[in-house]
Amino acid sequence: MNNEQMYLDYLIVGGGIAAGNAVAGIRKEDKAGTIGIISADVDKPYERPALSKKLWTDDSFTEDQIFYDVSEEHQAALMLETEVISIDREAHTVSTNKGETVKYKKLLLVTGGEPKTLEGPKDDKVYAFRSYQDYLKLRNLSGENQHIAIVGGSYIGTELAANLALNNTKVTLIYPQNILGDNRFPEEIAREYEQTYKDNGIEMINATRAERYTKESDKFLLYLNDGTTVEADSIILGLGVSPVLDLAKDAGLEVDDGVVVNEYLRTSDPDIYAAGDIASYPDPVLGRQRIEHVDHARNSGTAVGKVMAGLKEPYDYTPYFYSMIFDISWKAIVTLDPSLDLLIDEVDSGKVVYYLKDDKPVGILTWKIEPDLDQVRNLIDNPPASSEELKGKIRNQEN
Repeated sequence: MNNEQMYLDYLIVGGGIAAGNAVAGIRKEDKAGTIGIISADVDKPYERPALSKKLWTDDSFTEDQIFYDVSEEHQAALMLETEVISIDREAHTVSTNKGETVKYKKLLLVTGGEPKTLEGPKDDKVYAFRSYQDYLKLRNLSGENQHIAIVGGSYIGTELAANLALNNTKVTLIYPQNILGDNRFPEEIAREYEQTYKDNGIEMINATRAERYTKESDKFLLYLNDGTTVEADSIILGLGVSPVLDLAKDAGLEVDDGVVVNEYLRTSDPDIYAAGDIASYPDPVLGRQRIEHVDHARNSGTAVGKVMAGLKEPYDYTPYFYSMIFDISWKAIVTLDPSLDLLIDEVDSGKVVYYLKDDKPVGILTWKIEPDLDQVRNLIDNPPASSEELKGKIRNQEN
């Protein structure tokens, strides 16, 4: 930006999935308004899940397919490698770390999450694995002579463990659960899940946390809480993320564990909105929630873009969660709490697990089947009179 101050009808702070979808949402309602994105990333908005999923498993899916064409398709101005350091709500401006001031009519905060880390030296071969640049480096590293230690049983940790193993890399996975996935899945499914990793040659270290790491020569040493160590050529930290809320807090917006928004994803300031990972929103099924998942980022991004551009339509979508590892594909909606009453229905080539409260499904997991997701959602919204009637309701879509 050459001019000292520019004006935008819509200013988006953050450059992830929610930002890319918000631009498209705005353009559905407003073809002419000026849009700008300020992002700390070096790359334009892209689909992050592909970095640990499809780019490793689908040869027909190429890197150029992950990017949102926000500039070319939707005429959004991109300010990359730039951070917003403050918001002046009264003046309707933001200030950046490059000394620039941008005036806005409507402001969207999609600042996402900051990866949690471990104590240890910063190094190019220690990845919190958040960016496209991380993917490029890790893809270059992977191969037969590399041993990569993955800390944490998160989505990113488990998906990368599987895909690195499929790409001739020696993998050690360190995770706190007694059985991998037992915090989400019934025991029988968690055992199958964990065994699949073992069957694919991954060293599994369960019920353990890494506390810190050091580097000696060209090797890393992870110190575990049981007193043992793991040596590796590189480390991936799959420890989850913390929402980036400082900007919202400093601006005096209402914040709980996220930026508090109403059903229109509007914050306590009527001209400022929030979506994606940082939004604490009133889900019609779950109550107030803050959700870190791609389905929510896409849908809340699109919804907030439309609302900012004038559409009076609440965000009433309850998102799905999903993952794919080896030959296992699973999808889930709402609550995955294995301490609830469980009904496990064996259908076709896989299973459907109903998580029950007062004999009604409050969560559904589909395991190794490809269901009609609208049908799955409908069983949450309109459950049968008895849980026994759930059996056989969800099957492979082709059946």
